[in-house]
Amino acid sequence: MHALALPTDAASLDEVLAHHARLQPEALALVFEAQVWTYAAFHRRVAVLAEQLQRAHGVAPGDRVVWLGLNHPDILVLLFALARLGAVLVPLNYRLAPAEWGAVCADCGPSLVVHDAAWAQAAQALAQGLHIPAWSAHGLVEEPADGRSRPSAPSPTNAPVLLVYTSGTTGAPKGAVHTQGNLLANMRMAQQGQGMTSQDRVLTVLPLFHVGGLCLQTLPALYAGAMVILHARFDAATTLSSIANDLPTLTLQVPATMKALLEHPDWAGTCLDSLRAVWAGSSTLPQDLVDAFHARSVPVCNVYGATETGPFSVALDERHAFTHPGSCGWPALGVTLKLIDAQAGVGELCLRASNVVRHYWPDIPAVDAEGWFHSGDLARQASDGSWCIVGRAKDMIISGGENIYPAEIEGVLASHPDVAECAIVGLPDAQWGEAVVAVLVLRTGHHLDVIALGDFLAARLARYKLPRRYVVQAALPKTALGKVQKAQLRQAIA
Repeated sequence: MHALALPTDAASLDEVLAHHARLQPEALALVFEAQVWTYAAFHRRVAVLAEQLQRAHGVAPGDRVVWLGLNHPDILVLLFALARLGAVLVPLNYRLAPAEWGAVCADCGPSLVVHDAAWAQAAQALAQGLHIPAWSAHGLVEEPADGRSRPSAPSPTNAPVLLVYTSGTTGAPKGAVHTQGNLLANMRMAQQGQGMTSQDRVLTVLPLFHVGGLCLQTLPALYAGAMVILHARFDAATTLSSIANDLPTLTLQVPATMKALLEHPDWAGTCLDSLRAVWAGSSTLPQDLVDAFHARSVPVCNVYGATETGPFSVALDERHAFTHPGSCGWPALGVTLKLIDAQAGVGELCLRASNVVRHYWPDIPAVDAEGWFHSGDLARQASDGSWCIVGRAKDMIISGGENIYPAEIEGVLASHPDVAECAIVGLPDAQWGEAVVAVLVLRTGHHLDVIALGDFLAARLARYKLPRRYVVQAALPKTALGKVQKAQLRQAIA
């Protein structure tokens, strides 16, 4: 079979589905547990839900609708249905505390909470506190009495459709406003960057409440007319079983899930031959994790981005995965990069592209006057044009007048056999200005030998980069996608 023509002229999310429903109506769009949806059925389901949202709940253009639940096909149905109406999906991180959900909702003012069975009680309580209705996903789509759904006019590309709140690692969470145009641009970039076709089978196990799980592979797969194999949540055993039995060609992971897969007893016996690549959503990847996949001939491709940037921005594809370890690769199609305040080739990375959001909710600028998004990440560019992220600007440590980038030290520490996870932070120091502190999670059964670890680092790093203190913890505080919350970490060890 040949790859299907792409919906390159689509001006709305609905036109993407309509394209595939017309050209390959019986092709599988979604597989979830024992349920399957063809592209025709998925498109029909979206149309019916859009009508129900209008009729039963009065959802109008500009309204915000919250989703609280695990991964489910109906969060995707809901996104496309709201796009038809010009309304906005607000996916909540179910790992947050109710007070944090309340803060998000107080900021964006939703008119409806949609939930799954697992989060029904919490969603009902949230909705009650907001004085708005809650609706179970189990009742989402039932054919109307006349058996027909009334079509809705596609919303313009500049209409907001997705409101995703940042992780809050640098302060109070802000709602990044993604328009249909932003999502369509990102879908095209990610499809092109990953070489996706209608023949691909994409395994989604990361949470769809985050742009990583939703926008890096899931929506691009639907743009390409591929099949999405959706799991409610990540589980190492279930993921390995799906790789063996469902034969996905692509999947997206993060360091924490890669580590869980490698440590599972089924790892060695699971056939990975169907995978043409594993993509990882992380600024930096521990080399030992990459090496383990590469040893089994599966390229690990990295993608760099942020909640505000699509997030498909800089990508290391299959062609360069084995030759550029530690790199984020090259800018995606249509992405322009530049460095500001650079010293010795390292500066803050700024991005400009059609998938970059223009503002935070309700109308706070997310870019400067020239359209540049200031990432807060420090980067350098290699002579071949590829890019490498060296750390966060706010995490850079200045000790004794020297600039120290935590990611460099973390990469070396992560290769030590005693270290399961690590983070480098700077703490105030009367003599040096800041002191480098290493926070370690040790492997089970291993113990910290400060002298041996210091010797290991001294053989690989300049003396001024060596930690002056080591702290052992049971775990590191992280966001939903495994990003270490260093502000919280500093408070805990100060």
